[in-house]
Amino acid sequence: MSVLREALDHQPETKAFWSELAEGRFKLRHCRACERAHWYPRAICPHCASPETEWRPASGQGTIYSYSIARTTAEPFVIAYVTLAEGPTMMTNIVGSDFAEIAIGKPVEIAFGHQVEDGITLPVFRVV
Repeated sequence: MSVLREALDHQPETKAFWSELAEGRFKLRHCRACERAHWYPRAICPHCASPETEWRPASGQGTIYSYSIARTTAEPFVIAYVTLAEGPTMMTNIVGSDFAEIAIGKPVEIAFGHQVEDGITLPVFRVV
């Protein structure tokens, strides 16, 4: 068992997120009290501390808030903060995009099917 799989197995409140993502659905946790979405998924709303949260489908759309291109590795990659259309900002990777296209404020969409060890699907984005 990989370290990532073991870490995910110890966070049961995020299990639905990872399962839905593996099925090609991107969901965010929303608070029914303050009506705000939040990232990282958790049962208690970080905005108002309400326990009244639920999963809702997310658009998978966002914009690049910040990014960095790691060029010193064998396979260069882009790590970025993406602000989702629903409000939260999440750390992710930009994939399948020409590095010259990547810029702060560029629109992105989720790119399903990006798997890593143990078949775990990660929420990554591509420039649109």
